[in-house]
Amino acid sequence: MSIVTKRSSMTLFSDARDHYSHRVRMVLAEKGVTVDIVDVDPGKKPEDLAEINPYNSLPTLLDRDLVLYEANVIMEYLDERFPHPPLLPVYPVQRALSRLWITRVENEWSAKLDLLMAGKGRETVLTKARKELRESIIAIAPIFGEKPYFMNEEFSLVDCCVAPILWRLKEVGITLPEKSTRPLLKYMQTIFERDAFRASLTETELEMQE
Repeated sequence: MSIVTKRSSMTLFSDARDHYSHRVRMVLAEKGVTVDIVDVDPGKKPEDLAEINPYNSLPTLLDRDLVLYEANVIMEYLDERFPHPPLLPVYPVQRALSRLWITRVENEWSAKLDLLMAGKGRETVLTKARKELRESIIAIAPIFGEKPYFMNEEFSLVDCCVAPILWRLKEVGITLPEKSTRPLLKYMQTIFERDAFRASLTETELEMQE
C-alpha cells in the first residue's frame, strides 16, 4: 500500500537504528500517543517517501494531511499537539534555554555520533570523532548532578535528544570512567529505566546494549 494513502492514524517513518528517529519515538512514548511506526531501511527507502518529503529523510511524520520532517520540528509539534505531559518549560526564557541546549547537543555530539554510527571514513577521522565525543561528554558530566534531568527539574525534550546518544555510546566503542562521571551514569540509569524509554526502543536498539 502506498504510504501516501490517507491513514486514519498518525504514522512515523522511522530508522530503527538512528538516534534522530529514536528522539521522536521517545516523545511519542512519553505522550502515550497511538501511532503507526513504520521501520524504513535507510538504504532502501520506498519511492513514496520522496513524494511526501522533499529531502527523502528519516524520521518523517504523517498526521493526516500534514507531513513533517526534521526530528526537532517533529518533537516540538508533538509537544504542542499533545500538551500533556509538557516537554518544554512554560516560560519563554526557560524554553529558549532548552532549545539552546538542544542546539549544543546537535553541534557538539550529534555530528560526531553520526560519523561513528555510519562507520565510514578514514580510521583517523573516526578515532578523532570518538575521542572528541568521549571527552565532551566527560567534561559535561558534573552538571547531571545538579538537577534530576538535563538542566531541568522535569523530563524534557532535551532529555529526548541526549538519551538516544548516550544509549549508543557502547555501540560506537565509548566507555566512560566511573569515578569522574558518576552523576551522568546515575542519570543514564534513571532515564534508561523509564517505561517510556523502554517502550521507545526498537529490537535493533535493544541489541546495542547486549
